Amino acid sequence: MIMEVLQVGPLGVNCFIIGCDATHEGVVVDAGGDAAEIIAAIERLDLKIGQVINTHGHFDHVGANRAVVEHCGARLLIHEGDAAMLARASEVARSYGLQAESSPAPDSFLADGAEIAVGQLRFRVLHTPGHSPGCCCLYLEKEKLLISGDTLFADSIGRTDLPGGSHEQLINSVRTKIFTQPDDVTVCPGHGPATTIGHEKQYNPYF
Repeated sequence: MIMEVLQVGPLGVNCFIIGCDATHEGVVVDAGGDAAEIIAAIERLDLKIGQVINTHGHFDHVGANRAVVEHCGARLLIHEGDAAMLARASEVARSYGLQAESSPAPDSFLADGAEIAVGQLRFRVLHTPGHSPGCCCLYLEKEKLLISGDTLFADSIGRTDLPGGSHEQLINSVRTKIFTQPDDVTVCPGHGPATTIGHEKQYNPYF
């Protein structure tokens, strides 16, 4: 597996560029900003990007969608629960005194339990509402890797005070969708350092 992580956009989102080393097919997860940097990394890694996936629709995770999708000829995927946020990203960013480009509409929707094939890699979608209604994680079972978006962080969880957020939903999502996976799975969140499921089960103060 090929993987590069870039910190992009005004809030330092972790953008994941992941590819199959056998076929060089790839995916971009959370193209939050700094499109030129993302595109340069894609070209340096020599990947054919077929999908851009948003773990959720908040402006800091979608600001480079348009540029990356258009450059790569890729399809855009997000959960239906957050799809309406894409067109409002610029407006919402301005309300925080920041800048982000609004995103085009998705080509299709993520669904809980669905499998996304990227070459020989298999991403399983886990719908984990709480930070937002359409929050999703992406689980590569064979590689023991979980991209958790803003659902679970190292020693923390995503905020739930934004529109559509629910603390109870988020806690339930983590317990039923994430903590049911093996302890040695690496968790790669939307912000900050990586962790493991085992560490979070034992030390995360919210659990």
